[in-house]
Amino acid sequence: MQDHERAARQSLIDTCIGMNASGLSLHKSGNASLRWGGGLLITPTGRAYDRLQPEDIVYLEADGTCPPGQLIPSSEWRFHVDILSAFPACNAVVHVHSTHATALACLGRGIPAFHYMVAVAGGDRIPCAPYATFGTPALSANVLDALGGGYRACLMANHGQVATGKTLSEAYALAEEVENLARQYMLARSLGETRDLPADEMARVVEKFRTYGQQRSDD
Repeated sequence: MQDHERAARQSLIDTCIGMNASGLSLHKSGNASLRWGGGLLITPTGRAYDRLQPEDIVYLEADGTCPPGQLIPSSEWRFHVDILSAFPACNAVVHVHSTHATALACLGRGIPAFHYMVAVAGGDRIPCAPYATFGTPALSANVLDALGGGYRACLMANHGQVATGKTLSEAYALAEEVENLARQYMLARSLGETRDLPADEMARVVEKFRTYGQQRSDD
């Protein structure tokens, strides 16, 4: 295994250990993937993240085929494969069972435009994909539908959330932001109805986020 591949595999392990440490996902829940070569690297199923070694990370072909001699991939490998196939600009997927996002998902609710930061996920809301049994084609189809139209994250009814990014760190940061927004939304709703922003304002914010944080070149 070459050094750059070992580093990529270790980055998945570090991300999942970070999920545990931050509370985004506890114990063995949650999973992550990274586009790699002609396929993807993904965390294995049912393994404690702090005990993983780079060799334990699973390589899948672009169609989801798992070459022999590896651990079994995450039970959610299907929507990782399908997301990376459907959205070429996406290179990483993070799935977590974060507390507040999951609580909303268990009500079948997404996150509306109660705060302009909702636009960080690519639209004027963060949708909630309908429920389907974990690991099934039906769940993958529901997630793909929810992410259509430019959304970079969604909740998953009675399940959790999924976030995507150009890089693994970007996907992880978005999962953190979705959880933070879910917590803020639940707190706001405990005080009353939210004053959601109109669609035209959210469209402006989405556009501003396209260049948010970019630095001007000195060239």
